[in-house]
Amino acid sequence: MTSSVFPQDRRGFVLASISAAGTALVGGRVFAAATAGLDLPDGEWRKRLSAPAYAVLRGSSTERPYSSPLLRERRKGRFLCAGCDLPLFSSTTKFDSGTGWPSFSDHFPGAVKIVTDRSMGMVRKEVRCTRCAGHLGHFFDDGPPPTGLRYCMNGAAMMFRPA
Repeated sequence: MTSSVFPQDRRGFVLASISAAGTALVGGRVFAAATAGLDLPDGEWRKRLSAPAYAVLRGSSTERPYSSPLLRERRKGRFLCAGCDLPLFSSTTKFDSGTGWPSFSDHFPGAVKIVTDRSMGMVRKEVRCTRCAGHLGHFFDDGPPPTGLRYCMNGAAMMFRPA
């Protein structure tokens, strides 16, 4: 059976290897896994998360485009971090970006942290959960009005709770 998540490169392996120590290397900087108090050993993360969620949240992998059921989620509700249940995005900010990943124009206050990602031979803005430091996706400034922002998220890193 093929997984909908695949390692992007050596970075995924390195992140998974050092996450057991409670830190990750992001954009050449050490990023503590416990930015707001949720610091679990790697074995606990593996027990707590599905294999795809672990690969994305703890290993910074990316799910295949158009593979997430959350891409087609249209109900009213909230999108939460699959690692720690922190509410991240409201369904009112979700839009179809045509990229194949769930996209949002804004997030709940204090829910995400933007860090520099220098992997894949480019500089991008990586989106991480402020509670568990899990990798969620990337941030771009090509979204719709009124914000003009696009939070391009991995569905495997989130779960949906209907209103």
